[in-house]
Amino acid sequence: MRGTRAYSGVDPFTGMGRTINVAAGVIQSDEPCMAEGLPVFSPGLIDLQVNGYYGHDLNDGELSAGQVEALSEALCRVGVAAYLPTLITANEANICQRLYAIQEAAEKLPYSRQMIAGVHIEGPSISSKDGPRGAHPREHIRSPSIEEFESWQEAAAGLVAMITIAPELDGAIDYLREIAKRGVIVALGHSDASEEDIYQAADAGARLSTHLGNGLAATLPRHPNAVWAQLAEDRLSASLILDGHHLPNSTAQVMIRAKGSERVVLVSDSVKFAGMAPGRYTSPIGGDVEVSGNGRVSISGTQFLAGSGFSLLKIVSNFSILTGLPFPVAVTMATKNPAQFLNRSVDLKPGKRADFILFDLDYDTGTAQPRDIIFGGESVMQ
Repeated sequence: MRGTRAYSGVDPFTGMGRTINVAAGVIQSDEPCMAEGLPVFSPGLIDLQVNGYYGHDLNDGELSAGQVEALSEALCRVGVAAYLPTLITANEANICQRLYAIQEAAEKLPYSRQMIAGVHIEGPSISSKDGPRGAHPREHIRSPSIEEFESWQEAAAGLVAMITIAPELDGAIDYLREIAKRGVIVALGHSDASEEDIYQAADAGARLSTHLGNGLAATLPRHPNAVWAQLAEDRLSASLILDGHHLPNSTAQVMIRAKGSERVVLVSDSVKFAGMAPGRYTSPIGGDVEVSGNGRVSISGTQFLAGSGFSLLKIVSNFSILTGLPFPVAVTMATKNPAQFLNRSVDLKPGKRADFILFDLDYDTGTAQPRDIIFGGESVMQ
């Protein structure tokens, strides 16, 4: 076929060399090849929690479809093939307005149409306590309501795919049971839950812990507590922010051992300052924010985090340094595992869209560097 381009690399899941032939944005065929000296393939990344990136913010004022599209385009250039735009706690009118803008982008605009796999609403039914609440505005925290959920789905044309909720709130268990029946992914987070609350939520259909180890009180009972309960509950997978700031390396390593690599999902939880130059910025949520040279985003003059400054690509690239685990484990946690929640396939096989990354691995340092990022058959690497 005219215009066919060939990409050779190592399959991270089999260790075998393969050449993928791409034309018209689609994988046409593949064939085996020698693996020695080749980069490593990864399917395009899937991020279940994105608040913003590189100056684009989903939670600041009135959102437009054009702003959503700009975010989608920026994300594809750092290897993201699919994502859940994430809205945090706000009043109902603002949430619905932002949902409508996301739905419009997903319906009409090219990058968003390919990339938006649903919407993640983080809140507003979370703990109002300092610590578990994080940066969510207390004045908009409220009890769960099926009527409000239905208004979200109307505004989003059914795109709401995931909701993070604190299971200890009055009515939360009945609420999450109902939305789970409707096919929504129920995640537990920003919570002061007891062990029993966690188990009841899993019984009712909760499937995921949102950024486990964060969105919690600064101090917890030695045992039992919500972290131990979520680690022990096999019905819950865990999303982790492995940027080196949200979790100490040792904590991340133990969490992965406890959950098993098949039940861990890497997320960026990136905010608008991710990918931006070091310096001081102003945020409508956190006020004055400092971006450090190592990507840490914090409230100016404090050690409190103001979101994640890493893209999922950067998290995957540094994964082996932080965890000591092989690079293919990172690929699994950033592609196959989140894809299962969205009922998607990440197999790079004929007939599929050509969305993938070629990584060069440095076995001395443990880092991985993208050599090329292919989106819809075209290189988009900056």
